[in-house]
Amino acid sequence: MPQLAWPRLASARPRTPAAAAAVAALGKGRAALSTTPPSTSTAQLKIDGESFDAVVIGAGHNGLTTASYLAKAGKRVLVLERRHLVGGAAVTEEIVPGYRFSRASYLAGLLRPRIIEDLDLHRFGLEYLDRDPSSFTPTLPSDPVYTGRSLLLGADDAANYASIAQFSQQDADRFEAYEEMLARVRSLIVPLLDSPLPTWPPQCRNDLVRILRLCRELAPKLSPRAVQETYELFLSPAMTVLDRWFESDIVKTTLATDAVIGALLSPRDIGSAYVLLHHVMGEVNGRPGAWAYVRGGMGSISNALRACAESHGAQVMVNARVSGVELSDDRSSVTGVTLEDGTTVRTNVVVSGCAPQHLVGNLLPEHLTGDVANFAQRVQSQDVSCGAFKINLAINEVPNFTCCPNRPGEPGPHHRGTIHFESRPDEIHRAFREASEGRPATRPVIEMTLPSVVDDTLVDTPGHHVAQLFVQFAPFELEGASWADEAFKQRFVDRVIDVVEEFAPGFRDSIVGMDALSPLDLESIFGLPRGNIFHGALALHQLGFSRPAPGFHAHRTPIKGLYMGSAGTHPGGGVMGAPGRNAAEIVLQDLA
Repeated sequence: MPQLAWPRLASARPRTPAAAAAVAALGKGRAALSTTPPSTSTAQLKIDGESFDAVVIGAGHNGLTTASYLAKAGKRVLVLERRHLVGGAAVTEEIVPGYRFSRASYLAGLLRPRIIEDLDLHRFGLEYLDRDPSSFTPTLPSDPVYTGRSLLLGADDAANYASIAQFSQQDADRFEAYEEMLARVRSLIVPLLDSPLPTWPPQCRNDLVRILRLCRELAPKLSPRAVQETYELFLSPAMTVLDRWFESDIVKTTLATDAVIGALLSPRDIGSAYVLLHHVMGEVNGRPGAWAYVRGGMGSISNALRACAESHGAQVMVNARVSGVELSDDRSSVTGVTLEDGTTVRTNVVVSGCAPQHLVGNLLPEHLTGDVANFAQRVQSQDVSCGAFKINLAINEVPNFTCCPNRPGEPGPHHRGTIHFESRPDEIHRAFREASEGRPATRPVIEMTLPSVVDDTLVDTPGHHVAQLFVQFAPFELEGASWADEAFKQRFVDRVIDVVEEFAPGFRDSIVGMDALSPLDLESIFGLPRGNIFHGALALHQLGFSRPAPGFHAHRTPIKGLYMGSAGTHPGGGVMGAPGRNAAEIVLQDLA
């Protein structure tokens, strides 16, 4: 079966002398620093031959969530992580000395409130930092339509109204009703997140309990209006929905960016409205649909989950690469796991917190047969297209936007939230069209965040900041090129910086360090299949009862004792924790 390689990251070449020196120091063997406390190795714990109630493969946030629930229930749990720190894609790393990045995932909001409450994560250090305003879309003074105006959105309804009214009085009048529509749909979807999907027809008492619970929660919300709106959002292109609500291009485009984040889709494609919905299903400090920074970066979520798991007796080990899941002689059940260094661990329960594609392609024996072979084939045939590229930058000042200048060294309110660089739907569609043909977008779609404007723990030097650029439409498979080509990768990075430079002249010169992650890097470093940040596209045929494959939605595999609890399972990706919590519920049900 195909094997994923884990090569060393080759950072994009910086353009400033300071950045070159920083990256050169790393290239001479300086290890990437971690904000995670030193962890225990397999040799130190001497687990060879030991037996556990459950072993979790991967200490991503979902794996740690599973471990926390299992350990809290009194099970003896071991978590094995191949990297030097926990968190998977939810990590904080000091790649450039003095600057701490949320290296992969970069915003919080999807983490289920039930998990925060159940595991008391605030007690273990989780702290959300509100960002208000939450969205800023600059324009160019030379733009004949927008003439340098900007769109600023946040928690203040009156301020939102005034900002939108610059472009359309009708849109300003309708914006609040649009958000109320999303809230109605969200109220129907959220109950489906906090529980494993029942098997149909019901096969046990627990399935009946889940069905009855869902009926009880959904019944008061099932108005004809809400059902119709939900149907539309599931089956329509995002632009069809947005065109019905709004007339201004800048308003529609700002909202449409949520429809393509992590998806190789155009907002004109069927299914893109669901991707938009997926990105507004979160909650921060009781505010539905909101996003936040986390003090200390996204790694603080993972560190809180680890602390919780360990407080209940779980053992978490890093630098512990699992090489295979051990099965009984007839391959019908789990007997343990083997590590790359030869260590063996006995257990009758293994929960995979890694991508389902990695589990079936790399950790199970070859020459599978019967139901197991069918399961593996279905998982490996899933759509994992994504097109994400991440650039983390150390900068010596915040970007100074021509349309909204700030005083030197003083961030403005518009620096707190997500900064969008697209103001017309065609800009997103053209970028998608190029990516669909195997070419990185000429003008990529970019989301910029500056968490250090709100979080004072991320940078050592006063006045300096970290900038996170999430870039869309950089396909994994390229026509006549490769992301392993550093010169090619650098040209794409330059293209991204050029877009920001157009709106904020001088931004390029402010860069003092860089960490550029192509889709190939996202796969090799974080185990994201083909760089897919959700472990599988959020396509309609891969949701719910078909995630990660039809017939295998309940976190079980055809192998007794082998479970799945990663973003590739229901209810999907993002730093949500729900797949890990739901997997733990199924494991505890089966053990009982």
